[in-house]
Amino acid sequence: MKNIVFILFIITLSNAAWSQELDFQVTINTPKLQTADPKVFETLELSIREFLNNTQWTSDSYEPEERIKGNIIININEERSATNFTAEVLIQSARPIYGSTQETRLITLQDKNVWFDYEQYQPLIYSQNNFNDNLTSILAFYAYIVLGMDYDSFSPFGGQPHYLKAQEILNNVPSNVSNRDPQGWTATGGNRNRYWIIENILSPRVRPLRQAMYDYHRQGLDLMASDVVASVVVIADALNSLGEVQRAYPNAMILQMFSDAKTDEIIEILLMLQQQKKIKSLK
Repeated sequence: MKNIVFILFIITLSNAAWSQELDFQVTINTPKLQTADPKVFETLELSIREFLNNTQWTSDSYEPEERIKGNIIININEERSATNFTAEVLIQSARPIYGSTQETRLITLQDKNVWFDYEQYQPLIYSQNNFNDNLTSILAFYAYIVLGMDYDSFSPFGGQPHYLKAQEILNNVPSNVSNRDPQGWTATGGNRNRYWIIENILSPRVRPLRQAMYDYHRQGLDLMASDVVASVVVIADALNSLGEVQRAYPNAMILQMFSDAKTDEIIEILLMLQQQKKIKSLK
């Protein structure tokens, strides 16, 4: 009986370990650090990595190899006090391309207006329905943006539940915090911040881009190994649909996000197609 209980415990533990969705590397740079102890940021780096990778963000089960890979790079810009800091944050995530050993970038996003309070060994605790602190809310917000992008790339509008979670985080930020961080959480803080990311993504005017995310990745890149020409046609149609978004929502932030993540890859695809056409013409 004891052996059975032990085996069930191990199975439960293994399933819990496999349920986490993210596999992120975290780097904190402190080139302008003057008075704060560098060990504080070593601790914070580890805490953020554990927070992102050990939190169960969805109810879905993930095998270890299925976890979403990404990077977060935090550059500390200013020490306002021993426990208050401003920073720029770079968020990147990728997904595998089926039938190949390659990955495709889904997000390359820079948040230039991050401030947070942190004391060494302070726990990072996320509560779905409550605001705990600005750093935790920012990290959780971007975790759900990453998840939404990933799910949108595998099924049409599959990321909707995760985007709604990100919107909920935005709505839970209290006014005294958003007033301290107007450039991050409010509509008046410019058109390239957290508020506008989720506003853009959930806007009906942006639906063609979200459909394009699925077509480009699942019907295009994932089938590239079996039929390059047909896949490129699908990708081209997906890219053409972005023009609908530009006309309906000029200068939408989400268009720039897509461009930042995909421009180099699109150029590579076009060059590959040209090379294939040259080879065929020589036969």
